Amino acid sequence: MFTIGEFSKLCCISARMLRHYDSIGLLHPAATGADNGYRYYKASQAKTLHMIEKLKRYGFTLSEIKVLLELTDDALYIQIQLQHQKIKDQIYSLNTILSQMEQDLSLTKEKKTMKQNQYHVITMDTPAQNVFGIRRTINIDADSIHQLFANLHQEMDTRGLKPAGAFQLVYLNEEFSHENVEVEAQVPVNSPHPDIRTIPPTLCAAVTHYGSHQNLHQAYEAILNWLADHPEYQISGPGIERFIRDEHSASSADDLETGILFPLVKTK
Repeated sequence: MFTIGEFSKLCCISARMLRHYDSIGLLHPAATGADNGYRYYKASQAKTLHMIEKLKRYGFTLSEIKVLLELTDDALYIQIQLQHQKIKDQIYSLNTILSQMEQDLSLTKEKKTMKQNQYHVITMDTPAQNVFGIRRTINIDADSIHQLFANLHQEMDTRGLKPAGAFQLVYLNEEFSHENVEVEAQVPVNSPHPDIRTIPPTLCAAVTHYGSHQNLHQAYEAILNWLADHPEYQISGPGIERFIRDEHSASSADDLETGILFPLVKTK
């Protein structure tokens, strides 16, 4: 057997870390001297130690690793697969943030700044619309929204319906969340069908956002500020994102055109 110092050198792990692993029950020494309390390790424990270090690099916590070491090879493989997908999702999210930061850093002083963007909020009377829609509970991310509208197209094809206006997404929850959000994907249609319903004329606060949806929150902020300046109006229904020029008709993200609408009631 090897002393903790020898085992530390041969495995390229500090003795301090080996003592920590021992204290939390992750990797105990093979033996402890009865008279001096010295820790001794077997060569076969190097394999376990290197697995611990590998799982740490994979992003598992020490408490998770303690459980993973007890699994069969097949069960461990499944957990690593799940962690692999989790890290891919994190990379996607970080790349999105990085892209946004790069856009903000590249904005010229003459056109835009990170602090302000020119939005013109208006009130408008939206006409009555005959719409076909599907309701789902989804996470608010690009993949989930794309899948939702793909499903909407499938349901329209099944019924022989054709769009007669811009597609839109209605947020039905009383509070916003990125997860488990009830939404309805809608589109105006002209053809009669039992699944079509009529949305009555509605007074709305509306603003148009041009460009990437990564900056869409700025349009929402514009409506927020407008409502603060116009206390005679109150929101009376769910928010709507209307895709006036979507990714199918825009040549690039800069050419996207999205309307943000909130139904209003005038209280004063």
